[in-house]
Amino acid sequence: MVHSDEPTGTQSYAPPMSSTSTPLPGDSTFDGQVVLVTGSSSGIGAAVARRFAALGATVVINSVSSVGAGQAVAAELPNSSYIQADVADEADAARLIDEVIAAHGRLDILINNAGTTAVIPHSDLEAASPDVWRRIFDVNVIGTWQLTVAAVPHLRASGVGQVLNVSSLAGSRPVGSSIPYACSKAALTHMTHLLANTLGPDIRVNGVAPGLVDTPWTADWSVVRQFVQAQAPLQRSATPEDVAEVLVGLARATYVTGEVVTIDGGLNLR
Repeated sequence: MVHSDEPTGTQSYAPPMSSTSTPLPGDSTFDGQVVLVTGSSSGIGAAVARRFAALGATVVINSVSSVGAGQAVAAELPNSSYIQADVADEADAARLIDEVIAAHGRLDILINNAGTTAVIPHSDLEAASPDVWRRIFDVNVIGTWQLTVAAVPHLRASGVGQVLNVSSLAGSRPVGSSIPYACSKAALTHMTHLLANTLGPDIRVNGVAPGLVDTPWTADWSVVRQFVQAQAPLQRSATPEDVAEVLVGLARATYVTGEVVTIDGGLNLR
């Protein structure tokens, strides 16, 4: 399912009430750590940024086009900053990491959340043109790769460095907004495994694989939402806060690496 934080249309959207817990008083798990969240001007990325900031982290907000929204999220959070950059552009990806280090002096957690898609029925093979494949893979796969490579020396230097990737249920099940999108997320899931195997013990690499998440991009996906509500054991779609909570849990779990946690309310069981 889609979880990019930059909607393709101007849809009316009211986020549902969060069911996740709030930090305990004095909880500063990530105090002193710097967390970069790509694609964090709204949706999952913004929820993740707020959650880590509530736990003491200094968070860097990023987007490629929603500059005003990204700056607004950064303005909410103590010591936060905003950097516009396109992770799919190699020079921009390197600049993004350089600017994080210049502004904050370190990088402890990289959260690769930026993503894109095209909504194409799986049966419409011709619509999924090579150009569509290239555009999606440039952001979801190559963008994640080159940003991670640029970040590795700084993550290693931090002593607690880790990478968290936002994949998708579509990376392991025959679902998703399009076949190119699903394949890009399958690649991202496997990249998570490979990087965890390669970068340990200095850097942990984990990920999450959400199903349908209620974000601006999925606001008009009523048919899919009704299916999830009818079929999933928990009978609802996910909120961005649900995803943020699992990412925080992985960030806390110091003996876990190479895992991609499914977040779908049990839909995969059906």
